[in-house]
Amino acid sequence: MSLRSMTGFARVRKIAEETEIVFSLKSVNHRGLDLHFHLPSSLDALENDIRGIIKAGVARGHVQINLSLARISGDAAGLNRPLLALFMNAFREAATLYQLRQEPDLNAALRIPGMLGIGGEDAEIGEELSKAILAAVAEAVAVLNAFREREGGVTAQEMRQRCRNICDLVTRMDEIRAGAVPAFLKRLREKLADLLHTASVDPQRLAQEAAILADRSDIAEELVRLRTHAGQLDVILAGNGEVGKRLDFLLQEMNREANTVLSKTGGLGDLGLTITELALAAKSEVDKIREQSLNLE
Repeated sequence: MSLRSMTGFARVRKIAEETEIVFSLKSVNHRGLDLHFHLPSSLDALENDIRGIIKAGVARGHVQINLSLARISGDAAGLNRPLLALFMNAFREAATLYQLRQEPDLNAALRIPGMLGIGGEDAEIGEELSKAILAAVAEAVAVLNAFREREGGVTAQEMRQRCRNICDLVTRMDEIRAGAVPAFLKRLREKLADLLHTASVDPQRLAQEAAILADRSDIAEELVRLRTHAGQLDVILAGNGEVGKRLDFLLQEMNREANTVLSKTGGLGDLGLTITELALAAKSEVDKIREQSLNLE
């Protein structure tokens, strides 16, 4: 299964038993699979079958499911007269109650689910028509997934580029980090010289203090983990399938490493400022990847 976005749309039209079937799916982001049905009441018996087909092809997303049936034979217009009468009576009652002068909108009435159907609320759905409806559902799921796979491919390509950007930033930070210990040594010597004036400073103690400060501010491990996580992210994307939740956890770890780098580089002077800028850029890339990952199944 290819990498998929959770955003997509599909509509399928079929003709069966002198009836036009129009089935549509619209999906957007959601932490799980959330199905919302808008079906004529005559299709209640088919809802579980339709649900099963969709669940077999869609793992995550908020999915709007619409299905309408309309007779196309000349002897059956498909107008649900009882439902239209209810609409007209309700409209007139509301107009009288609130002293409104508007006239009922027939176009709005005809868009009410079940108003144009295959013969009213109690019409039975035959076996052949049921098979055609389920075939339309399966086709719509395939069209939806093709749409979502195209969107997912574009998103993954951009995420991989941002992942490469993070690796480049890590390389630059690692190069700068190599000069951190001499910088600490110089900074510490100047500070002690100011405090002790002409007093001599024990070179061994100076080296120990510089080593302690360097160890507290060393970002080597964080950079290694950040690079490793970036490589793992690329592996997850290459694996395709349902990746959204795994990416969310990994990106949390990458964000934590970037924050740790920022917290450790405050005492490096100009070197620290440069690393801070690079770490902020890496953190920005992680945030952008996270925004994109929220749309992946």
